[in-house]
Amino acid sequence: MPNPVPIPDQTPRLRLRNISKRYPGCLANDAIDLSIAPGEIHALLGENGAGKSTLMKIIYGVTQADSGDVIWQGQRVSLRNPAQARSLGIGMVFQHFSLFETLSVAQNIALAMGTAAGTPKQLEPKIREVSRRYGMALEPERLVHSLSIGERQRVEIIRCLMQDIRLLILDEPTSVLTPQEADDLFITLRRLAAEGCSILFISHKLGEVRALCHSATVLRGGRVAGHCVPAECSDQQLAQLMVGKAATLITDYPKVAGGRVFLDIQGLSWLNPDPFGCSLKNISLEVCSGEIVGVAGVAGNGQDELLALLSGEARLNRNDAATINFAGLPVACLHPDARRRLGLAFVPAERLGHGAVPQLSLADNALLTAFQQGLVSKGMIRRSKVEALAEAIIHRFGVKTPDTRTPAKSLSGGNLQKFILGREILQQPKLLVAAHPTWGVDVGAAATIHRALIALRDAGAAILVISEDLDELFQIADRLGALCGGRLSPLHATVDTRLSDVGGWMAGQFNAPHSPVPATA
Repeated sequence: MPNPVPIPDQTPRLRLRNISKRYPGCLANDAIDLSIAPGEIHALLGENGAGKSTLMKIIYGVTQADSGDVIWQGQRVSLRNPAQARSLGIGMVFQHFSLFETLSVAQNIALAMGTAAGTPKQLEPKIREVSRRYGMALEPERLVHSLSIGERQRVEIIRCLMQDIRLLILDEPTSVLTPQEADDLFITLRRLAAEGCSILFISHKLGEVRALCHSATVLRGGRVAGHCVPAECSDQQLAQLMVGKAATLITDYPKVAGGRVFLDIQGLSWLNPDPFGCSLKNISLEVCSGEIVGVAGVAGNGQDELLALLSGEARLNRNDAATINFAGLPVACLHPDARRRLGLAFVPAERLGHGAVPQLSLADNALLTAFQQGLVSKGMIRRSKVEALAEAIIHRFGVKTPDTRTPAKSLSGGNLQKFILGREILQQPKLLVAAHPTWGVDVGAAATIHRALIALRDAGAAILVISEDLDELFQIADRLGALCGGRLSPLHATVDTRLSDVGGWMAGQFNAPHSPVPATA
């Protein structure tokens, strides 16, 4: 990608001056200054918990600052709610989409715009026109649950663009997109910026920030740690600005060969009862003790279905029990707790609601999957042991939280992910299945998670990582494959695999010639 062209000096569209926000036990934002010009793509960087989300919520009117000024196009404003922010021309696409899956694209957009904008049917021509104009093709009549993740993000963005947006805030917009979808999004964002729209871009993918953004503000511990021009910095320099450490955060881990087969899947086929889901077709896969196997793929190609069948949330009948084996034992018809007793640990794709119960404390969330580790005796919860486990997770994995009584929903995404992964690793599993282990987390948290996975591998565990982040898979996986249309490609050693090979597998080109990477490459 070409480096972004600098924009000329202009009067700021948005200026934040001395913005501070305190929550009980936490100063989330501490006297923050930020300025964004018309047509500028401005990155906001920082570790999970650095204060980025709080600042975005202040700009979008979700919450109000305790002190400081928000100056919009030269005028001081007080943003009391998102509707007021939208009326000024401020739009936001959150990391977790806010769409009604049983409604159509047009119905979702109509709900956001209000009755004055017209009925869903009346909005359909404008939706088509706006989506064509920005190269984000959408069919207004389609139901949201039938859309891919990338298409759902288009709905969120088009919903903003339909409202004459002058500042678009994007929170981790590429975390669930394929490389091609991310490239298409960047084309749209550059077109918007060329038309004068300001864009505030939050991402942990530093290569994307360097390629797309004109400037960046870095937060650390709730304060501004610095400003920079991303195109003039390396990934390592940006990472160190964010975390304030000189340690290397991006590591090429040595690749290893596994030992005995622990997870053995042979000829797994499964007909998905959901007409909009993906069925699995003759999947065979082996994961050995002491290795990490990575599986790539565009969202919606069978990842969720495979994860459900491995975890026990979906089960096969007894006739197909032998299609999934742990250390030679058939498990395909066993419940999740029985699989855990055989050594399975599981990190699901969705943190809140699946990996953790939002309202429960961290201690209670530790109990949810680790109750078989001596935390319950004769039907009674051993509270001291539960607290000790939660404290051990927090300490060992660097989870930023006041204490073990903190509700899971109050943690940043990266800190909650570290807690969930730590909960599973401290159970010393024989098999860890992890979905998108570093989705939406900062480089520091990602480095912590990767080191933990490598240490678990080196301790002899079999690890299966399903991820859409190809950089991550090349970094930590010993062998690689990809899902497409419910079919799994053959696996190859990572050291013998090119990025273009994986791209072909993701498109279903399983039989394309595979030439090993030259030793000098």
